[in-house]
Amino acid sequence: MAAYGTKDIRNVTLCGHSDSGKTTLAEAMLFAAGAVTRLGAVADQSTVADFDIEEKERGHSIDAAILHLDWNKRHLNLLDTPGRPEFFGQVVGALAAVETAAIVVSASAGLGVNTRRSWLEAERLGIGRIIVINKMDHDNIETEELLAELRKAFGDRLIPANLPNGSGGSFSAVVPTLNLPDDIPADMKDEAESVHESFMEAVIEADDQLLERYFGGEEISPDELSAGVAAAIKAGTVVPVLYVAGEKNIGVTELLDFMTATLPSPEGAIARTIYSGAEGEDEIEKSSDSGFLAQVFRTMTDDYVGKISYLRVFAGELKAESSVYNPQIGKSEKVKEVFVAQGKDQNPLHSLVAGDIGCVTKLESLSIGDALCDEHEICRVAPPSFPKPMVTVAVEPKSRGDEGKIGTSLSRLAEEDPTFWQERRADTHQLVISGMSTLHLNILMSRMKRRFNVEVDTKRPRIAYRETITGEGKARYRHKKQTGGAGQFADVHLRVEPRERGEGFEFASEVVGGNIPFQFIPSCEKGISAVLETGAVAGYPMVDIKAIVYDGKHHPVDSKDIAFQIAARNAFKEAVHQAKPVLLEPIMNVEILLPPENMGDISGDLNTRRGRISGMDMLAGMQVIQAQVPQAEILTYAADLQSMTGGEGSYTVEFSHYDPVPTHLANQIIAASRKDAEADD
Repeated sequence: MAAYGTKDIRNVTLCGHSDSGKTTLAEAMLFAAGAVTRLGAVADQSTVADFDIEEKERGHSIDAAILHLDWNKRHLNLLDTPGRPEFFGQVVGALAAVETAAIVVSASAGLGVNTRRSWLEAERLGIGRIIVINKMDHDNIETEELLAELRKAFGDRLIPANLPNGSGGSFSAVVPTLNLPDDIPADMKDEAESVHESFMEAVIEADDQLLERYFGGEEISPDELSAGVAAAIKAGTVVPVLYVAGEKNIGVTELLDFMTATLPSPEGAIARTIYSGAEGEDEIEKSSDSGFLAQVFRTMTDDYVGKISYLRVFAGELKAESSVYNPQIGKSEKVKEVFVAQGKDQNPLHSLVAGDIGCVTKLESLSIGDALCDEHEICRVAPPSFPKPMVTVAVEPKSRGDEGKIGTSLSRLAEEDPTFWQERRADTHQLVISGMSTLHLNILMSRMKRRFNVEVDTKRPRIAYRETITGEGKARYRHKKQTGGAGQFADVHLRVEPRERGEGFEFASEVVGGNIPFQFIPSCEKGISAVLETGAVAGYPMVDIKAIVYDGKHHPVDSKDIAFQIAARNAFKEAVHQAKPVLLEPIMNVEILLPPENMGDISGDLNTRRGRISGMDMLAGMQVIQAQVPQAEILTYAADLQSMTGGEGSYTVEFSHYDPVPTHLANQIIAASRKDAEADD
């Protein structure tokens, strides 16, 4: 591979909705540039990007693939990403490593949910965007209608950088509109010239000097025009649209020409939020020619190589056999080798310059989002903001022998995928895993079986209900036990009062006159605390209660610690039953992204789930609903939402607060809890 400087590098993420042909297009680009000698295909499992066994068997991308090629004396790093919504975390990580998002749209299918989400994430990061309309060779293509749909969603800044000559079976070539060729077909000449004028005006409007020269009749050179386009793309004022048919290799070389000539390079100021210091105290500005800085955007584990960390070098240079500072662990680490990735293959390099993308191996401490920097100029890059999991299930190992391996296996998978979470919940005594969809979790469980030989059974997770009281209650309990020797005696009077939500438990003593000796007051609190953990009504932890021991009796011989624990525990239970106990359930903040035409169905469905809509908005042509919904009502929401929106809907969910469960539902939960307890006995 030829040596390139920062100004000659172009970093592009191919993203968009499923079945838009991203992987096929990437393969065609590699083949056109001579980076591969055989044109692979998804159908025969021979593409460079989809090398994982699961990807081959399922016929679609699951992970972001890192590819590269050389074209017109420029080096192009391509990150091919999956299009299914459940794997959008891979898109987020890949976009954090590039200057440009190439959003691929199927000419026949049009907009999809990941088309919009990719646009919004690129806009949030402040990186340039181009639209690549693929599959122009398919039947029933309405080019003008599709462009109008895209402009309605993303604005009038979308301008064709080339025009298709025909569509469907007649699609044979594209005509560039930035630098008009001499051999434009006669029936396309007027349209090409009109688009050229619009393109020129949109580009030079972002540059006052170019604008003055252009309207003054001066000629703008191709290099100046390319630089102006790059600046406009970087600023987001122009979004070029290009037409291709990746499978038939039509328009692919023109796409490569455009990318290498006009997309923003990594040279100059780093368009990311950079923080100084290991803890990220202050925001700073940094350029590509300053001290070394890189960020990990993906990791994976190879059976032979070990841990592979894919990183983007933002500044400086990363050399083989060099030491770099790891602010996450606060010490320097040795980088023995530096590689450039081509799908599953890693080819060694002497170094990675600023702006380049490559990988290092065997640095076990690195995680996605982590930085490597110069020890004398410690800084970090703002980590990617990954979507939160939507589906949660409880898991148990199928084999008792796997109990010790399951935690390690799940942790390894979570390291590679920030949208996959695992935790052991103390309140429900379950090991739970969370992902973006049932399919996402199924794929990860399949990987766990292949890689770690661990299989699991899944079940519906328990809801972490809580118990509390809404009124005051009093009770007295006398514990007396005589067994022939020293007996047990304790008499405890106490009352309970509700506290504000979130204030927790408080214990107090109002005992006077030594009716309960001071050494037994902690025994009373210990007895009550035992009930707080196991509950007094349905077996769930108790919260937001104040318990006051105000009187009692003791025996000079038979009173002891255990006796007062037992008496206080039972007095507390009886007082709780007098204090209007209620069951609390977790309420979740839910934000739903959906097509506007599904608004009525989703609103009605939320009502059936006891949801409360708190806000609405529009975002890139999609409806956004904010709501609060009980956790018990959304355990299966991912599949239901996909069904109601034809696969176009997505949502995020996070804990908000606890609210009382309606009485009729609480009675059912309590009855089920008692039945389970009896079965366990």
